[in-house]
Amino acid sequence: MRSGTPPYGEGLRPSQDSRHHRAMSDTANSTPKKSPSVRKAVLLAAGRGTRMRELTDDLPKPMIPVRGKPILLHIIEGLKAAGIERFLIVVGYRADVVRDFFGDGSAFGTSVEYVTQVVQDGTGRVVDLARDFTGGDPFILSYGDILVSPGNYHRLAAPAPGDEAIISVKRNEDVSKGGAVFVNERFELTDLREKPKPGEPTSPWYNAGIYTFRPGIFEFTARLERSPRGEYELTDAIRALAQSGNKVQAIELEGDWADVRDPEVLAELNR
Repeated sequence: MRSGTPPYGEGLRPSQDSRHHRAMSDTANSTPKKSPSVRKAVLLAAGRGTRMRELTDDLPKPMIPVRGKPILLHIIEGLKAAGIERFLIVVGYRADVVRDFFGDGSAFGTSVEYVTQVVQDGTGRVVDLARDFTGGDPFILSYGDILVSPGNYHRLAAPAPGDEAIISVKRNEDVSKGGAVFVNERFELTDLREKPKPGEPTSPWYNAGIYTFRPGIFEFTARLERSPRGEYELTDAIRALAQSGNKVQAIELEGDWADVRDPEVLAELNR
C-alpha cells in the first residue's frame, strides 16, 4: 500500500522553525495550484495501531517518527503549506502524547483543537465529531497514518464549485487491503467497496485515505448503520453521497504515497 519513499525532511521539535519544510512542500509537486477554498482540516489520530506491536505501547500510531518527526507533523506541515489554517485532531488512545506535542498549534504557526473519540466504533462516527468544528465550511479529512508528496494537498484544498466531495486514489495498489474506488469516464466516484474479496467486482483505483468534504457529508454519516464488521464506515457514507446524485470527484495522487500500517512499512520509510 505504498509507492516509493516519500521525500520527507529532517525532524523538528515543536519550538523549531519549519519554514524550510514549507518551502519543500511548495516545490514538491509540479501540478498548477489553484487558490485554496478550504481552510480547515480534520485529522484522525485516535487509534493505537495494534499492527505496530510494541511500537505503540506508549504512543498512538500517528505519533510514530518517520525520518525524525511524527507522521502527524508531516501531515500538518503539508496541509499548512496548502493554506490550511485550523486543525481538529481526533484523539483517543494516548491522547496526552498528541496534546503535549502540538499544544494549541502556536509553536507550528497554526491553530490546533482536539476532540476525543471515546468509543472506537468506526470512521463514520468520527466525522460526526467534527461537525461543530467545521460549521458550514468545507474541510479536508486525513487518516493520521497516511503520508503523501505534499503538493497533493493543494489540489485537495481547491475543490471545483460542483464537487460535493473529493476522494484521493492511487493506482495498482492491493485493493483487498483497503477500498476499491469505481469511477466513470469523468473520474467521478460511482461506487466504493471496502476490501473486496476474490470474485467480487474490483477496480484498479485504491482509496488513498485523504478526502475533501462539504458539510453535506454529515447528512449521510448520520444515517449510517453498522457494517458487517460492526462499525460505522465512512466509506458507506461516501458511497451513499455519490449514489444520491452528488458529485464525488476522484483525483489521482501524484508522487509518493504511504500507508504507515505496520513495522515493515515504517522500516522502509526510515531507511
